[in-house]
Amino acid sequence: MNVILPPKDRLLYDGADWDFDTLMRVHDACAEIAGGEMGLDWYPNRIEVISAEQMLDAYASTGLPLFYRHWSFGKHFAQHEALYRKGLRGLAYEIVINSDPCVSYVMEENTATMQALVIAHAAFGHNHFFKNNELFKQWTDAKGILDYLEFAKGYVQSCEEQHGEMAVERVLDSAHALMNYGVHRHRRRAPDLLSEQKRERERREHDERMFNVLWSTLPEKAAQPAARGDEERRRALLQLPQENVLYFLEKSAPRLAPWQREILRIVRNVAQYFYPQRQTKMMNEGCATYTHHRILNRLHEQGRISDGAMLEWLHSHSSVVMQPDFDDQRYSGMNPYALGFAMMEDIERICREPTEEDREWFPDFAGCGDPMPVLRYGWSEFRDESFILQFLSPHLMRKLKLFHIVDDSAQPVLRVDSMHDERGYRRLRRALAKQYDPAWSDPDIQVVDVDLAGDRKLILEHRVASGRLLEEQEARQVLRHLASLWSYDVLLREVDPVSGASLREHAVSPPR
Repeated sequence: MNVILPPKDRLLYDGADWDFDTLMRVHDACAEIAGGEMGLDWYPNRIEVISAEQMLDAYASTGLPLFYRHWSFGKHFAQHEALYRKGLRGLAYEIVINSDPCVSYVMEENTATMQALVIAHAAFGHNHFFKNNELFKQWTDAKGILDYLEFAKGYVQSCEEQHGEMAVERVLDSAHALMNYGVHRHRRRAPDLLSEQKRERERREHDERMFNVLWSTLPEKAAQPAARGDEERRRALLQLPQENVLYFLEKSAPRLAPWQREILRIVRNVAQYFYPQRQTKMMNEGCATYTHHRILNRLHEQGRISDGAMLEWLHSHSSVVMQPDFDDQRYSGMNPYALGFAMMEDIERICREPTEEDREWFPDFAGCGDPMPVLRYGWSEFRDESFILQFLSPHLMRKLKLFHIVDDSAQPVLRVDSMHDERGYRRLRRALAKQYDPAWSDPDIQVVDVDLAGDRKLILEHRVASGRLLEEQEARQVLRHLASLWSYDVLLREVDPVSGASLREHAVSPPR
């Protein structure tokens, strides 16, 4: 059998070596397919080549460039480096930043084929998702994030010079401990990060005026009960109940200095920046993996990458989308790459070659012929939970051998809750989607009151879901950080959401 090889002048590269001209050719070839055939829309790309050590450094600082200094980043760097040097952990081939322009870091150790894969994956797949998904549009400021990080780094450094590294470190320690409770979960205006530096002085002066009004509501004699009108006014000034604990402390903690409030705001803005990524991990990786799979296949069909390059990237791709079985020692839940890519491919199958079952479940797009409008719509309008509820098919549930186990501590045995029939498919789909819902997985903790008439104790409530109480030792550690920032006693009540009955209380005093 004669094997016909593509002419070398058609190939984007030949062999494993690459230079910056190679990266440019690969980028432009990927852009032709991403824009012309797939209809993707992306921010301008900025591709930066970094070393393995720089990739480890990016790991340690959550992947953000120009980040402020903190001891925990050095700790994480040492952990990752030790595992990497011992061969116990590999490194990501790329890291991509949700910014405008979109920054993609690629490792200099990558082969030419791996550079092609990560450019297609990050610079076009992730980039399109960042620019077009509604959560990112509403909650993040891609154009301002890089300038804001530069401002944040400089601001924290200036605080260290003026107030000492230890003082700044204590505030950052406490802010990082509360980072998961420093986000707005309901729709608000997206932050304008470009104006943060200009507004810092105005914000400080405004906050100081508000604190004077707020604390003037304290009665002269603590024994006198507050009038109902005064209590309502106080709660309105404090914006209670408040789910964003860092926001509440930034605005209302009585003893924080202006520079400490600004640091809380910096940490809170970074936490908010990452919040959409937590809700779209599976979709985002599925979009990027589907994108690189389609682009590189087309490049091979066009004779622009060789058979050897095709086998190389397929080997890496197969490793990434592998889903270990539940009884495999490598199993740690659903692999977001595996589930995301499988769902994107399944949508393509339903659009091109639907079964009668598909037509029943997905009448709006089954058999439409072109999957890209459906995929672009899904990538734009949904998050992981709602995407699974809308697009997970019975065919894919059978292919992935999904089943739902209920582990009730009150029962002596496990129960298989769903079988593969119509009702079972719907229950299984709801159960899987629930695992991706932050409202179900994250504790519902809110600041509900402050005892201004007495000892200024801060009172929070945890509305217990499905009987799951907080882990006591961890809860007390986090509350110590909260008390340190509040400067007075803190009380956390765990309450039943139906009856309102208190199930458990945690009381912590600030360090003396």
